[in-house]
Amino acid sequence: MRKTLQEKLNVKKAARFAVIINGLQIAAMIAVLLYAIFRANPEGRFVEIAAIAAALLIVGWGAILDIREALGADRIASQARMLEEAYGQLEDLNGTLRKQRHDFMNHLQVMFSLLELNEAGEAMKYVENVYGDIKKTGSVLKTAIPAVNALIAAKKQDCEDRGIALKTHITANWKEMPVPGWEMCRVLGNLIDNARDALLEDGENRDRRIDLAIDETPRAYTFRVENNGPAIPPDALKHIFQMGFTTKSDGHGSGLSIVEEILQSYGGDIAVESDESRTAFAGSVPKRFEAREE
Repeated sequence: MRKTLQEKLNVKKAARFAVIINGLQIAAMIAVLLYAIFRANPEGRFVEIAAIAAALLIVGWGAILDIREALGADRIASQARMLEEAYGQLEDLNGTLRKQRHDFMNHLQVMFSLLELNEAGEAMKYVENVYGDIKKTGSVLKTAIPAVNALIAAKKQDCEDRGIALKTHITANWKEMPVPGWEMCRVLGNLIDNARDALLEDGENRDRRIDLAIDETPRAYTFRVENNGPAIPPDALKHIFQMGFTTKSDGHGSGLSIVEEILQSYGGDIAVESDESRTAFAGSVPKRFEAREE
């Protein structure tokens, strides 16, 4: 099994360690400087203070550079983890496309055989059925973000393989969406996966359904992921977006916090509603967004 970047090198942990160590160095030098000011002998006080101040300046400057580089490495590692997750989603899509290609070749063979047997009527019926399947798959390719289109197609196939109907309602193309496509894939991918898992855990539900709506208003791009699974307990709703919180026995509790973090970093937000008939996550991203300063 391929190790993830996080397993190979825990950059976040290393960055925190660097910040703590360098912070302690600065604190220690300040303590020594204060000791020299208040405890040194009057005769050599000026020389001692000057020497310690110079050392403090050098150590402090180096520590600040180390902290800045450590935090920069942490940001890069975070982006790398996001890209790795997006790569995994593209792998899923690639598997879906290979399966569709195999099915397409089978369809061609069936139609060729029917035509060879002079069964033109049966061939027409077969083509109509195949066309319906192709039209259903192509119905998700409506946004201006290829990565989002690919994600939806892959998730749609995954849900259908598990007996879940993923219905899409796309009324906006998100052409000027400020959130990069690969980050928007993390948002929608996490929400769809959570909805899917909730439905799979509900053994009594035989009409499993997820509705994905992509829309926009004059001021914002909006989306909504809704499922007809069991209600989220009221106590859990209060903490649903907190890092580490999860209602799953095998979950890590990071997906929804990542979703909220991504949206808020672009000025957006997300909310959840849940009752006995449905659970819906609705999010928005403002159309006018000023990029964050690095």
